[in-house]
Amino acid sequence: MSVEEKNESLILKDIININKNVKLSNFDWSSYELSKEEQEERKKIEKLYSDTISSIHEFYIYNGKIIKIIDRNVVIDFGFKAEGVISLNEFRDEKKLPKVNDIIEVIVEKLDYKGRCIISYNKAKKLKSWEIIQEKFIKNEIIIFFVAARTKGGLIAVLFGIECFLPGSQIYIKPVKDFDFYVGKTMEGKIVKINNKKKNVVVSHKILIEKYIEIKKKKLISKLEKGQVLRGIVKNITHYGSFIDIGGGIDGLCHITDISWGRIEHPSEKLEIGQTINFVILSIDKIKNRVQLGLKQLQSNPWNSLEDEIKKGKVVIGTVTVVTDYGAFVEIFPGVEGLVHVSEMSWAKKLRSSQDYVKIGDRIKVLILNYDISDQKMSLSLKRLTPNPWENIKKKYKMGSIHIVTVRSFTNFGVRLESKCKLKSELEELEYLLYNDDISWIKNLNNSINIYKKGDLVKLIVLGLDLITRKINFGSKQLIKNFWYENIIGSIHTGKIIKSFDKGAIIKFKKKNIKIFAPIFGVKLKNTKFKIIYFNFKIKTFYVSHIL
Repeated sequence: MSVEEKNESLILKDIININKNVKLSNFDWSSYELSKEEQEERKKIEKLYSDTISSIHEFYIYNGKIIKIIDRNVVIDFGFKAEGVISLNEFRDEKKLPKVNDIIEVIVEKLDYKGRCIISYNKAKKLKSWEIIQEKFIKNEIIIFFVAARTKGGLIAVLFGIECFLPGSQIYIKPVKDFDFYVGKTMEGKIVKINNKKKNVVVSHKILIEKYIEIKKKKLISKLEKGQVLRGIVKNITHYGSFIDIGGGIDGLCHITDISWGRIEHPSEKLEIGQTINFVILSIDKIKNRVQLGLKQLQSNPWNSLEDEIKKGKVVIGTVTVVTDYGAFVEIFPGVEGLVHVSEMSWAKKLRSSQDYVKIGDRIKVLILNYDISDQKMSLSLKRLTPNPWENIKKKYKMGSIHIVTVRSFTNFGVRLESKCKLKSELEELEYLLYNDDISWIKNLNNSINIYKKGDLVKLIVLGLDLITRKINFGSKQLIKNFWYENIIGSIHTGKIIKSFDKGAIIKFKKKNIKIFAPIFGVKLKNTKFKIIYFNFKIKTFYVSHIL
């Protein structure tokens, strides 16, 4: 390398090091190209130009003017330093094609790095439509939409160029079966739901019909009065009543209890759908626009003609219409029912279900206990047609009467008995009891198992009869004189060993008809003569011994 070339390279390195931190974008080229006067003049022109151009922002809508149409593109001047271009395809849904000098709305989608704007007519139109839809929804205004097509579950409606959903349930107040009937028609309605995230809109036509009907209902109901007779059509029948169309979009309810004076299981027994019949207004709810109707009230009340037909204590024949757990309803005259409570079906205390006594459709005789015509209630009895068996039992088992009964079973408290000669009117639930304390005057002998055995016939005296609990109490010791009040020490009695134990035996005295315990040292022979050798009145115990 020559000396000159070396010097040039050193100079170049020095220049690079000096301008190392200087950016090209910060370099002022105009200071090298223009003079000071020219630079000032240029700044004035640039300021004047920038003042005439409005600032442009992305996703904003601007008014633009069509300045030219070139091939398939439309050139728009919307106040920016550069014009925007839109394809003619965006105008294909318009009735008229755009022409020069037309003013349209466009949206700025993007500003590119070269300062050009990407704009759209369709998107501006949709955004504007969405703003209008939002406003209509907030203000709850009536809208007009076009039904474009049928879809699953409803119809597709077009509102301000936006597709909306019209559910099948929101087309009309009654279920719609043929959706195709509404396709291609223009309808009125309201926006009922908007999903801003998914950009979904739900509209309704039924809401306007309901509002119209509601206004019409209020006008009609304001003219109705309680007791007024109306002619209506049976619209629907349910298990609890029937809905009647009385006109003006008003459906009155006739409850099942207001259809007939007699008991019916279902309204269809008296009414049919489509039947035209007169009804009377029972009540009006002007707040909820509801009308309560009655059919039976137009007929004479059978209860009002009962004064000469019935009286307390009269026996009548009726038909069982309803059987419940608590009793049975019996129709004794057309439209007149009385209740036979389960307690009036049998004299038995342990009452079973009323279904064990009667069933629906049975013709039975009943006794009228009492009735109230104003409340339309009547109490009947079935059991009072037969004599009260407890009255006969009370006569048979008088206090102090003596009876022969059979030992049935043993309990901790005594003996259960049964009568071999029961009256026909006696019930199975009657209990015959002999308590341990009533078996013997001797305390040690009050264990019934050691004295009786199952099947024994015993002679007992009636101590008490409780008709409420259905129990008869018997006694055995009451048949003999109280042994404890006699002077018995040293007395000799004839007896017999009836039962032996390891520690002694039970001796039965013949004359006294009592049973006594004898310890083992006092029983050596089966002698019939026994002597009382020890007696304690306080604890009611004594010992006996045989006589040698």
